Amino acid sequence: MTASTTRRSFTLSAAAAALMTAPATAQTISKDRPLYKDPKASIPARVDDLLKRMTLEEKVAQMVCIWKDKAKIQTEAGDFVTDMAKSNFPHGFGMIARPQNRTGMPMGQAGDVSFSPNRNATETATYINAVQKWAIEQTRLGIPVSMHEESLHGYVAKDATSFPQSIGLASSFDPDMVTEIFSICAREMRARGANVALAPVVDIARDPRWGRIEETYGEDPHVCGVMGKAAVIGFQGDTLPLAKDKVFATLKHMTGHGQPQNGINVGPADLGERSLREDFFPPFEKIVRETKIAAVMPSYNEIDGVPSHGNRWLLKTVLRDEWGFKGVTVSDYFAINEMITRHRLTDDLDVAAARALDATVDIETPDPQAYPRLVGLVQSGKILESALDEPVRRILEMKFNSGLFDTPYVDVKKAEKLTAAPDAVALARKAAGRSVVLLENRGLLPLDPKKVGKVLVLGTHARDTPLGGYSNKPRHVVSVLEGLQAEGKRQGFDVAYSEGVRITESANRSADLIEFTRPEVNARLIAEAVEAAKSADTIIMVLGDNEMTAREGFSEAHLGDRQSLDLFGQQNDLAQAIFALKKPTVVWLLNGRPLSVNLLTEKADALVEGWYMGQETGHAVTDVLFGRVNPGGKLPVTIARNVGQLPVFYNHKPTARRGYIDGETKPLYPFGYGLSYTTFEMSAPRLAKLTIGVSDSVGVEIDVTNTGSRAGDEVVQLYIRDDLSSVTRPVMELKGFKRLALKPGEKATVRFEITPADLQFYNLEMKRVVEPGTFTISSGQSSTSLKSTVLTVA
Repeated sequence: MTASTTRRSFTLSAAAAALMTAPATAQTISKDRPLYKDPKASIPARVDDLLKRMTLEEKVAQMVCIWKDKAKIQTEAGDFVTDMAKSNFPHGFGMIARPQNRTGMPMGQAGDVSFSPNRNATETATYINAVQKWAIEQTRLGIPVSMHEESLHGYVAKDATSFPQSIGLASSFDPDMVTEIFSICAREMRARGANVALAPVVDIARDPRWGRIEETYGEDPHVCGVMGKAAVIGFQGDTLPLAKDKVFATLKHMTGHGQPQNGINVGPADLGERSLREDFFPPFEKIVRETKIAAVMPSYNEIDGVPSHGNRWLLKTVLRDEWGFKGVTVSDYFAINEMITRHRLTDDLDVAAARALDATVDIETPDPQAYPRLVGLVQSGKILESALDEPVRRILEMKFNSGLFDTPYVDVKKAEKLTAAPDAVALARKAAGRSVVLLENRGLLPLDPKKVGKVLVLGTHARDTPLGGYSNKPRHVVSVLEGLQAEGKRQGFDVAYSEGVRITESANRSADLIEFTRPEVNARLIAEAVEAAKSADTIIMVLGDNEMTAREGFSEAHLGDRQSLDLFGQQNDLAQAIFALKKPTVVWLLNGRPLSVNLLTEKADALVEGWYMGQETGHAVTDVLFGRVNPGGKLPVTIARNVGQLPVFYNHKPTARRGYIDGETKPLYPFGYGLSYTTFEMSAPRLAKLTIGVSDSVGVEIDVTNTGSRAGDEVVQLYIRDDLSSVTRPVMELKGFKRLALKPGEKATVRFEITPADLQFYNLEMKRVVEPGTFTISSGQSSTSLKSTVLTVA
């Protein structure tokens, strides 16, 4: 990024002001019906026809969204009122944020909707149909309204299916399952009338202090790209226009969000262009080039002094010109205004609006703040009206491709039936089991129901199940306690419960204030747990985080980032007291960020990383504990011993990790790590050719054998290291993975193709090249358990 790109004036560029015309068409406009209303006409022709009919005010109306402003179109009870909409929005509006919210949230509560009053499936479908009827029949041009919803790990709506949090889905290393999950999410959303999902998050997450790390697919560009692409295909499919059970996806957040200064949300991303292009851009670029992704959301943070919502180099030069993105850029909530309130670029909303428009931000969410000013800016001659045509064209194309012009209404009677259907619930249970990572097992797992005796379950979150951020209330959440009680009833063993320890006094993650449980309260709970444990034979201790100790810190009053990675509160005190009893003890972690669980690593008989597992948590936990599911997940992030090791991502440069005088550089658990109830043997990678040209590809094979006595899954991981290069390169980079299931004694061969894209990097001139030389090709069960061979590129 050159210095000139960071010092642009707020004047619109010639490129942004140019009118983009649609392809010529021989079709003519009927006197009875405009061309844009003809479903047989091509979408470019329909857009071109409609755009030519729009007034300045109608164009700007398409670029704004309403959320808190729902009070201007509905009663206090939440019923849509046509006359209110007509009076307050005479030119219509482009989008509604979270129509399942009965009302918009108070200013600032942008990150969570779980505790606002929400509509059920039938109510949401009815509301959306009413809005569309007004927009189509009572606005001048009849342009329908887009409806966006959150769907990070399930549609964030009342009764909808809740799947494992993103970091858990990443641990599955199963992109096919991820596609299946987001197909369900799309089905549930579209059944209620929504057509845009603000997901997936493909930020590279390199700082576990950051409260939003749980929303990501981890620290690796390849994993984030593959999993993100799988989610996009699940939401959208791979054809346009959208199928009737699909919704458009939105890539979030471009970019640098996951490595902020101090680990604090929205902090500056201290990244150079090379790091951006090689680490942070790849998931976005992959998805833009390989899918029909409809929308991209810029990040809140700044890069090299330029906030992403005002960064034309980022959103126009790179995203649109280099990668060929044709879709809509959707602002993050209140982010255009934050160029004033946070970044202090200006104190003038007109300037912020012009800056965002110049950066090619098409839609302002969640409410009209800056973009209504565009009308006056055009009228005063400060920008050209033609500068609005390109973003409005993209917005209209999205609506035509959604099918909203031709089939704007949903069947209200089907909305409830398609919510949390049996196949969705079954998939939620399967996904939870496949997302589990077994960290330690000293012979205790899987449990034998005939030998467990009396089981004691400990921990607040064994009963009050955390789901993670961007969640709502599913129809039913199965707790760990409920799952184990049901298992005990089936298998004939007793299950008791003691709270043991509490982290916070409230589970309201939307609340600003976090009231941590007082030490004297936990001292009493720990004493009660120890007394209960004395008569127990097997102990299941549920520890970790909740949605208040790891969350999106979206304001100074609503924090969510941390300066420590240790277990919060007196959880280690409980663990130490229980371990002292020398009873067989399983520790099950439910959490959103990787935690420095040094004591648990040392003392637990078994330690399981469950992340936030979704509504079927309890069923999946018992499936794993009793061996019906053999854990096969792997860590998509490195787990540090303490914050002093940060940053601790696996694909570091050769000069990192020299050593400390007071501790190790080796992490507690490495990227890609995860145990199983069986064992696997993996061969060194075999290359089809030992020498290739710079533009050639080569096949590689790895043999995998299940050498244990149980069926199980293994994730074969392929890493590449450029041994000598003109600029420094990481010590290794993941370039392929494959999860496979093997029966005892079964052997399989996994094949990968190494292409020039896997070997290339940005040279001194910032050009992608493959340099001749040797490359170390490694494969194994984690980033630290590898066998290698050498590939020569001549």
